[in-house]
Amino acid sequence: MYPYEDSPSTDKSALVIGAAGLDIVGRTIEMPEPETSTPAKVRPSFGGVARNVAENLAHLGEKVQLITAVGQDQFGWQLLEHAASAGVGIDSCLASEEHSTASYLAVISESGKLNFALYDMRVLETITPKYIRDNAHLFKESSLVFVDANLAPDTLRTIFHQARLAKIPVCADAASHKVAPRLIPYMDQLWMLNANAHEAGFLTNVEIQTEDREGAMQAARNLISQGVQSAFIPIAEFGVCYATPKPVGTFPPCTPTSQIPPAQVMP
Repeated sequence: MYPYEDSPSTDKSALVIGAAGLDIVGRTIEMPEPETSTPAKVRPSFGGVARNVAENLAHLGEKVQLITAVGQDQFGWQLLEHAASAGVGIDSCLASEEHSTASYLAVISESGKLNFALYDMRVLETITPKYIRDNAHLFKESSLVFVDANLAPDTLRTIFHQARLAKIPVCADAASHKVAPRLIPYMDQLWMLNANAHEAGFLTNVEIQTEDREGAMQAARNLISQGVQSAFIPIAEFGVCYATPKPVGTFPPCTPTSQIPPAQVMP
């Protein structure tokens, strides 16, 4: 059963723990052919679920502390510098000598559909249960903790334990269908969960198509029945389905007004 009735305090920082890295997205201009290069529009930017959340919260004026790991390389230093310039606290971030900064490489079609993606998140292995315990004071100083499922299972277990000790709620992002099941043991401890249609399918054993609004609504209800307090399922250009123990509904897609540009990597 979810242990907290009150909403998080807005006076303290949000503690965000998880992935940060370099995203490289290539959008093909013509049909790819095997064994040769293909013209494309390629954009590098800083990414990672936890980094994205931390920087967006900072841009919204919230106080944020980030725990992530980067390599001791150019991309890692630039990423941390950019996060700090946005107002994110980075004092508890790790710089690994063993691994390079995490990276994600995606190839999408002309229509915007993901063809395939590659990722290297080995640097997150340095965020160990011991490191989380050594930073237990951050939980006591925070209003809530956000995690993404890219973290190792033992590390996630320690984070949920520290959150219980500090009596603060936990929010989570499923990150990908391959790691989303790592959150299953903690469903009844989640104040909020974000999962796309594919990830939600793995968490509920219900196959959902991206455009399937009714399926996404049912999946959100299923997540609530597992103990999640608020479930959000983005369904691409169709908006976001949500459910709580009481209301359910859909947020329609927003008309873009002003946008903060992606965090571009310096050459």
